[in-house]
Amino acid sequence: NPRLLDIVESVIGPEIYSNPVQHTRIKPPVRHLPDAALDANIAATLWHQDSAVIDTEADGTDMLTIWLAVTDATLENGCLIVERGSHREEMTLHCPGKVFPAEIYIPESIIDDGRVIPMEVPAGGAILLHKLTEHGSLDNHSDDIRWSFDLRYQPIGQPTGRSVFPGFVARSRAHPEQVVTGPGEWANLWWDARDRIADGVTPMRLNARWKANARQPICA
Repeated sequence: NPRLLDIVESVIGPEIYSNPVQHTRIKPPVRHLPDAALDANIAATLWHQDSAVIDTEADGTDMLTIWLAVTDATLENGCLIVERGSHREEMTLHCPGKVFPAEIYIPESIIDDGRVIPMEVPAGGAILLHKLTEHGSLDNHSDDIRWSFDLRYQPIGQPTGRSVFPGFVARSRAHPEQVVTGPGEWANLWWDARDRIADGVTPMRLNARWKANARQPICA
């Protein structure tokens, strides 16, 4: 989307790479979820920083998250919440997920409740997140699903933090011929990556930087 990339360019410059860490978030009404889903980011999304979910090789990457609302995001249906000013701080301690270790989280006990603000946006609205912004989402107490996209961008040439998965050049003033514009080309990159992992050509690496914190009392 040219308008979206114009916004990204205003933050990170004209050489834009689409980071492979992207998600479709579908939040069902919490009353319909089993207990096992409550701590697995299917109900409320637990507090975290986006920089914490990627490998340490990308700690210096200028990654920008675009949180895009497909449906209205409201207090009732589980809008995003952020800790105001947290992007000016360092990486926060994260704990391994309670259900899935990869679903890391920041303990609520170290979140400053006085700085937490909800981010209600209409369908089609976007929220820009610094990689160190502490954020999560509320439970969905409405009768409908809440749907959003997490899109991440960075300058071309910087580590993605998820090297086994493919990204692509979304915009380049210097080399416009490298821009990927068709969904089929991007899909083929993912099929190729899957085959390399399945065939053992590319080793599958999981982000284990927070694994040792499972022994921390604050993560119990």
